[in-house]
This record gives sequence, C-alpha cells and structure tokens, in this order.
Amino acid sequence: MAEANPLYQTYNRAPMRFERGEGVWLMTEDGDRYLDFAAGVAVNSLGHSHPHLVAALKAQADKVWHLSNLYDVPGQHVLADRLTRATFADRVFFTNSGAEALECAIKTARRYHYSKGHPERFHIITMEGAFHGRTIATIAAGGQEKYLEGFGPKAPGFDQVPFGDLNALKAAITDATAAVLVEPLQGEGGIRGIPVEMLREIRALCDAHGLLLILDEVQCGVGRTGKLFAHEWAGITPDIMAVAKGIGGGFPLGACLATEEAASGMTAGTHGSTYGGNPLGMAVGNAVLDVVLAEGFLEHVRDVALVFRQGLASLQDRFPDLIDEIRGEGLMLGIKCRIPNGELLMAMRSEHVLGVPAGDNVIRLLPPLTIKAEEAREGLVRIENALVHLREKAAATA
Repeated sequence: MAEANPLYQTYNRAPMRFERGEGVWLMTEDGDRYLDFAAGVAVNSLGHSHPHLVAALKAQADKVWHLSNLYDVPGQHVLADRLTRATFADRVFFTNSGAEALECAIKTARRYHYSKGHPERFHIITMEGAFHGRTIATIAAGGQEKYLEGFGPKAPGFDQVPFGDLNALKAAITDATAAVLVEPLQGEGGIRGIPVEMLREIRALCDAHGLLLILDEVQCGVGRTGKLFAHEWAGITPDIMAVAKGIGGGFPLGACLATEEAASGMTAGTHGSTYGGNPLGMAVGNAVLDVVLAEGFLEHVRDVALVFRQGLASLQDRFPDLIDEIRGEGLMLGIKCRIPNGELLMAMRSEHVLGVPAGDNVIRLLPPLTIKAEEAREGLVRIENALVHLREKAAATA
C-alpha cells in the first residue's frame, strides 16, 4: 500500500529527486546528471553550491540566525546601502519572497497618495499575462482567472489592460489611479518584453499624471537580462521596484526598493516583517552582490547569452515545425512552441536538461548566470536532440 502524502496537493511535481548540485549541474539520488536551465525558476543565479555563497552562509550560521526587526541588523544596512548605490533607490525594505516584495510595493504606492491627502488614489494599472505572486492582493494584480478562482471576491483596486496596449493604459488612468505596475520582461506570461520605447512612454505618462511607476523585477532583475536590472535597457528609472529570486541566490530573500519621495508615507508601524532582513539572508544577499557587481560579470552574462541566443535561432531555423519564436533578453530566454510546450519539456528532460513551462505555450530557459559558453553549447545540443526525437515521433505517428 502506497504511503499517504501529508503535503497539500497543490503541486504537480515531476517524479525527480535531486540530492546535490554543482554549478549548472544537478545530481539525482540515483546519480543522474542534469543541466539545470531552470535554476529554481531563476532563483539560483550563481548556480548550485557556489563557494562564496556557501562560505557566507556558514560563517553567519555560526553567529546568529534570527533577531527580528526589534533590533538593528547590521547586514541590512550594508546590503541596503549597496542596493541604493547601484540603483535609483533611496530606501529598501527587506522581505522573504517576491510576493512580499510586491505587497510592500503596492502598500508603498497607496500609502504615498494617502499621506498626500488623496486616499481615493489606490487603483493600480497592470497588464494582462502578468504574474506578481500568490497572495490575495498579488493574484488580483496579476488578474489571471486560474489563480483567482475559488478565493472569494477579487481584491479591489487593480485595473488591467491588454499587454503592450499603450492606448488602453492611457484610457485606464483616472483620478483614482495611484500607480502603474509592470514587469519589463514577463516570465510566467511567456517571456514577453515591453519594448524599451513603450517603457519610456509609460514613465512619461506616470510623470504627467502624478502616478508612481512600480516595476516587478523579481524574475528579470539582478543580472538576468545582462544589465543589473532590466529597466536599464530603456534608460528609465521606476519609483518603486520589487526584487527577489536572484538576489538571494537560492536563499529566500526579497526587497522593495523606492525613492525617498515614494517611500515617504511608510512611517513607523505602517509595515513590518518578522523574518524579513534576517542575518542569514543578509549575509547571502551581500555575497550575491559581491559576485554580480564584480567587474566583468554582467559582460559575461551578455557574452554567454549571445551564444545561447544564436544557437536557439539556429534551432528555430532548422525546426520551424516545432519552434515558432525565440524570445527574451540575456539569460532569460523562451522557446515559443508549435507543439504543446509540455511535450518539449518532457523531451528535454529525457536528454537530461531542465527548463520551465510558461504561459503562451513557452518553455523558459533560465540557467545560472555563471554558466560557461561550453555549457550553453552542451545544452543546445541536448535541446536539439530533444527536437529531433519529437520530429521523429511525429513522423512515426503521421
């Protein structure tokens, strides 16, 4: 008789158990090796068992793990100072996840207008296909029915417009609008990027109407696109930004960054977190920045991304019956499939390379940013083998 599973049945997990990892490789309990082009859904930004991260975590574990925010945590000051010096921001609030960073961003924007005497300005404009988290507020912000179903009335104050429709965004602005919230490059939505010119126009719209621009860079930030943050490609800055995933390199860590003005309403007692900014998270976050901010690191990401992108374009040319489009920027790439994306995902697993499914029938490729060019080429060979097998299977059943 099979052992009962005591876990919530909310995941459709693959029957795979990984015991350890090294760099871009994961090893199962049975000793099989897989190229990890999922990276924990863009979380393991420096790969598995990165020695600098491991050393930082072990050193802090010997000191103190948790204090709460009743006390000063020196690591918070260090990490916040480094983040503000490297970005547009003046203030940082640390969280444990991307959803919490988005919650803080939403509250910061609403509180800003409240503190200015406009409590009616709490509506936030978002785009279709967005994914901002799994809390009651962030599923409302994302607006996808599959995540909203069964959880009661949708949280009010989120006005959604079609993806990439600037005219619809303009029309959605009212006297009750507080902010615009977008992902510069959608992950869950299918590796769909907002064109740089549109990002500039959204920035200008926010300025013209006294709105705050919130960017969700939970997935596309911290070097993933070849810049420290994706909005840098457009030459703009937000007022508020949510960050997570890659900033912790595998440790649960998020942050909400804001300008001094945008954060002005977030006074003592307006927000808090028991675990946010804990010493372990701060040690690892600082270690991640040691690597990502080092000279040449982002150039390396761009160089390997070029190899990857060119290889994927070649696969598209040779398998037009299976691949519709190659999308993305840096090492946040997507294969839009002409067959169900789950079929390609399973074929890739058979070749011992891992990817992540996404909306719009896309497979995401999100390798560690430390990946070498030869490892990218190895992955391309394995993806090609998967495509060959899919084509042969289709021919056999025709």
